[in-house]
Amino acid sequence: MSSESSVPSEAGFDARAFLKSVSHQPGVYRMLDGQGEIIYVGKAKDLHKRLSSYFRQRVGSEKTRALVRHIRDIQVTVTHTETEALILEHNLIKQHRPKYNVLLRDDKSYPFLLLTAHRHPRLTLHRGPRRQAGDYFGPYPSGGAVRESLHLLQRLFPIRQCEDSVYANRSRPCLLYQLKRCAGPCVAGLVSEEEYAQQVALARLFLQGKDQQVIGDLVARMEQASGRLAFEEAARYRDQIQALRKVQEQQSVSGNVLDDLDVIGLAQQQGVASLHVLFIRQGKVLGSRNYFPAMPADAQEEEVLEAFLLQFYLAGQSGRQIPAEVLLDRGLEDEGLLSAALSQSAGYGVRVSSRVRSERQRYLRLASTNALSALASKLSHKSTQEQRFAQLEELLELEQPIARMECFDISHTQGEATVASCVVFDRQGPLSSEYRRFNISGITGGDDYAAMAQALTRRFGKPLPAERIPDVLFIDGGLGQLQRAEEILAAQSDNLAGKRPLLVGIAKGESRKPGLETLILGESHEQLHFENDLPALHLIQHIRDESHRFAITGHRNRRAKARVSSGLESIEGVGPKRRQALLKYLGGMQEVKNAGVAELAKVPGISQDLAQKIHDALHH
Repeated sequence: MSSESSVPSEAGFDARAFLKSVSHQPGVYRMLDGQGEIIYVGKAKDLHKRLSSYFRQRVGSEKTRALVRHIRDIQVTVTHTETEALILEHNLIKQHRPKYNVLLRDDKSYPFLLLTAHRHPRLTLHRGPRRQAGDYFGPYPSGGAVRESLHLLQRLFPIRQCEDSVYANRSRPCLLYQLKRCAGPCVAGLVSEEEYAQQVALARLFLQGKDQQVIGDLVARMEQASGRLAFEEAARYRDQIQALRKVQEQQSVSGNVLDDLDVIGLAQQQGVASLHVLFIRQGKVLGSRNYFPAMPADAQEEEVLEAFLLQFYLAGQSGRQIPAEVLLDRGLEDEGLLSAALSQSAGYGVRVSSRVRSERQRYLRLASTNALSALASKLSHKSTQEQRFAQLEELLELEQPIARMECFDISHTQGEATVASCVVFDRQGPLSSEYRRFNISGITGGDDYAAMAQALTRRFGKPLPAERIPDVLFIDGGLGQLQRAEEILAAQSDNLAGKRPLLVGIAKGESRKPGLETLILGESHEQLHFENDLPALHLIQHIRDESHRFAITGHRNRRAKARVSSGLESIEGVGPKRRQALLKYLGGMQEVKNAGVAELAKVPGISQDLAQKIHDALHH
């Protein structure tokens, strides 16, 4: 149970009156500005004591002084325990994302290796909720790390990786069998049930970190085969043992650390924090990832690290798993409290610690070094990016700094499957979460002016907040495209919150070479030519190339989808489910076209008569 209190204030905030009503119990507080927006969420063991610290005459932190100047209301929620307060604080930060809190931008799920519970188990990459029966290993820091592990395991253990639909419909082994990367359980007689089950068991032990047990088992099998004079079989085991020992040499394996743990290093300079996480499972470093949370300029390292821990592990992202131990490269005052909160969320004991020795200390040094290296790279990029923006503002004679830029491009093939792209940059670089594509329809094929008009109308055709309107809007095209864009924005001026973006056309130079572009300014239509080594031009080329990439990718996907589906959509009796079954079971449109009537009839849901109809439609 918890209780809430709120002391509103119309003009300023009466801290003295407010503090008289605040409890000395643990809880969470929310600070609001004049618009009623939550600008900060915090927790406290003693609410009265913690909140009093904000309103002292001398406050050391500039962030705290700025925060207090904006406070117009404080809402308090009392909790039974500090752990409850910690978890509630995290949930409120996740929900409201206040600007004075440290915020982790990490919306990606983590991939796992899945060994399915099938008669002939399959090894595969898995993301999302773990509903499928089988053994899960991970999490891995990226899909690339999983694919690398799959490739390695394929060389060590000949377990199938093909989808169940492909496995169920094979009549002869695939190329991987010929390359000795799969035992071929899809075809009867190639591998015995016992031998395949043994390889699966060995792969499971290997993924659990029991490498020596796997090698010992293989050595025993090799000796048994040799004793039976089955020298070919013995040679296979010998090759497997050699491959495993080579892998052991290449991988970072600790003989002492066999637990699941994450190791976190922090580096912070110039208002930027870099957190590096090493993922260690069963003594193997599966990989690592770097994070750069959004935070106030003078946030303390302890605050950053604590906020990162809570948001990283309690965010409930699909695939996120809390390990049994989390190592930190610096101590936190509330390590015991954090351990309790993570344990409560995980449902088992989780230990957060910073004082470690030997192997664990080595991992901490590695995480810290990587965090510092990533921070140096980030600051270098930030400095370069600021230089580019400053020069662009000077060249375009802008009075206000550029906060947001957008660029539009059109892509099609002779008018087919026209797609427009809108990419967004802020002062940090590409803002990919706000990229948009527009499938263009209802125009004459190849009419780029009409396509641009439709895309801009859809982008600015409804009222928008000022922060969603670009300061500079680039149009990848010449004077004609620019003039069309001017007409559309003039017609949509009521939706622009009184803000008018600077329109700039990017005309391709002679022979379309990068560095020879001409910029055409909106309204005046003045043409600007830059030297090709100017940082500002590199920024323009970056956003233009990104819009082109995004547009052409969308166009190719749309065109491919149209070509794949068009041949089947016109056939009576073949609806979406049957089209999907045909493409899935046969492996694509080309395979559907090449299939005979008998093969088509093997697809679930396709009768002999319908198979004949499909075959006739595709060939006549």
